[in-house]
Amino acid sequence: MSDSSVDIPLADYRPRAAVKLPATRVERPAARAIDAHNHLGRWLTHWVRPGGGWMAEDVGALLALMDGLDIEAIVNLDGRWGAELEANLERYDGAHPGRFLTFCHVDWGEPERLVESLEASHAAGARGLKVWKDLGLSVRDGSGALILPDDPRLEPLWAAAGELALPVLIHTADPIAFFQPADATNERLEELAVHPEWALHGTGVPPFERLLEAFEAMVAAHPGTTFIGAHVCCCAEDLAWVGRMLATYPNLHMDFSQRIAELGRQPRAARRLFVEHADRILFGTDELPPSRAAYETYFRFLETADEHFPYWVDPERPWPQGRWQISALDLPAEVLPAIYRGNAARVLSV
Repeated sequence: MSDSSVDIPLADYRPRAAVKLPATRVERPAARAIDAHNHLGRWLTHWVRPGGGWMAEDVGALLALMDGLDIEAIVNLDGRWGAELEANLERYDGAHPGRFLTFCHVDWGEPERLVESLEASHAAGARGLKVWKDLGLSVRDGSGALILPDDPRLEPLWAAAGELALPVLIHTADPIAFFQPADATNERLEELAVHPEWALHGTGVPPFERLLEAFEAMVAAHPGTTFIGAHVCCCAEDLAWVGRMLATYPNLHMDFSQRIAELGRQPRAARRLFVEHADRILFGTDELPPSRAAYETYFRFLETADEHFPYWVDPERPWPQGRWQISALDLPAEVLPAIYRGNAARVLSV
């Protein structure tokens, strides 16, 4: 073999696994499901396609997909506030009762109106509060200082959510690799090369550990408020920390949307976490837009004993998060109904 035969860019390297393993297709979940983390509005559409518009361009087609997959309902996290919330509620919740549950946001630019805004959104029909990662990474006060989730000025907001029985689904920080130097040691270097704007090292944001401290302090200070830590409580790389959080704070839940790539490379630890805290984990995908292939991958991950398979569904984007494959959790049948639907139904009062 000549040297030139292997002189290819890493981005063009597409190894095919030589191991021969079973591949199980799971077309419907073992129990009826609620997708507790998705985006159906207009807020994040620019990430998916130019021109924006509604994430679900055809609601009828989405409902047909849901029926074919035994998805009872989808939580739409794109409600925002005011007229945008009303538009989401009209398009989804009002037009199709029981199939969609829209969460609101608050406008951090109007800090004196946070509680008032939440109360208005609740009255309009919002089913929860979505807090994005900009809180802690980019939201600033009048002096230019970053505002973190444990800022005392936000305590009335978290308390009001508890009083209104609105769960708070919060995304804090980002994957640990995004806070590390984008060098030869970074396991998500290829992803950061595609999205250099996601690299946080040296940008002046708080360290990852400080953001997790703020997240925990917020949860601890408001035991009467239900919090859902998005993406495995924002720390899928450290399941011992996540397990301690769930064991310590009864008001904390988690979804595992967009983190099967992390969970599937530590399947024994992940299975242990899911079994030990089966009453606190919510099924969610955060797949934009929802697709059959994505849902089937999640079903396979939860229900089968398959090993070494792709966590991604787009063949044009292999290894979107890291250059590895995953193994499934083979969860006990008795925990699946709670994870697929029961926990979300309880938290959302469905």
